This record gives sequence, structure tokens and C-alpha cells, in this order.
Amino acid sequence: MSNVSPSAEPAVVAKPAFTIIGVTFTANLVEIMEQKLGKKAYETVLNRKQEIVSRLSDDVYLVQVYPYKPGFNAQVDAFTQYIGYVVTEETAPPEGMAVRSFPERQYVKVTHYGLESELSRTYDLVYGKWMRENGRHPDSFDFEIWDERYKPEQPDNEIDLYVALANSAEES
Repeated sequence: MSNVSPSAEPAVVAKPAFTIIGVTFTANLVEIMEQKLGKKAYETVLNRKQEIVSRLSDDVYLVQVYPYKPGFNAQVDAFTQYIGYVVTEETAPPEGMAVRSFPERQYVKVTHYGLESELSRTYDLVYGKWMRENGRHPDSFDFEIWDERYKPEQPDNEIDLYVALANSAEES
């Protein structure tokens, strides 16, 4: 068995604003896992891909938006997920889909290597150790990019994870 690190070294990157069209739902992590909400939304988005004519690529984005709540715990507290495609800014969503825009922002980016079921280790690294060591605070959302390297049940799976960083004025 190889001793491969579960993730690449985190780095701060700037990304421009983006707009996503896709499927959305609100639940906590337990509900998402038990009801397979993410898997169902992903399959819906893939099946309806051709309806999203203004998509900028075939990469699927999973955007997670968290409430501003002291002691937020994703295991029990509901948050909103958007699973879809990045589109040009002024695009109307197909019937039954949602559209949401996200601002230009600095992110801490890390690539997760390995099974999707082990992704929580990478999230824990960024939200815990990395934030503490770098004196930064997360904003209210993060996202994953599922491109051609996305093979959730295979050891050679790769997922780029971006955690939005709060601006310095927002951190105080």
C-alpha cells in the first residue's frame, strides 16, 4: 500500500466571480448521505446537461453555502448545496433548476487525492489546521470541481476543493 498524502499542499488563490446553474437542496450531512441527495442531484445534472446551453465547461461544481451560525455543525445543521455547471452571467435556468452567483474571492485551494468517502480529512485539514496556522477565517461557502479526474469510488480520484476566505475586514 502506498503512503500517498490525502491532499496536496493548500495554497491561497484568487478566483473571479462565477454563476452556477443546476440542482439545489438544503440538508445536513447525515441527511445528504442517508438519502443520497448529492448522488441524485449529480445524476440529474448530468442527465440534463444539454439543457444548460451556456455552460462554460463540462466540469461539475458542487457549491456548499453555510449559514452564519455560531457553532455551525454540518452533521446536524442544514446548509444549501448547488450541483451544476458554471455559466455565462446572464443565463436563465431551465425549468426546475436554480441559478446562483458567487463573488470574486480569495480561496484556499487544495486537491484531494483518494476516495470521495475520505474527503472529510481534506476538509478538516483546511477548516482546522490550515485556518489556525495561517490566521485566516472561512467565508460562508466552499466548492469542489468535479472534472475528468473525478472518480469518487476509485483510489486515483482527484477533487479540487476551494474554501472561500473572509476578507480581513469581515474577520474582525
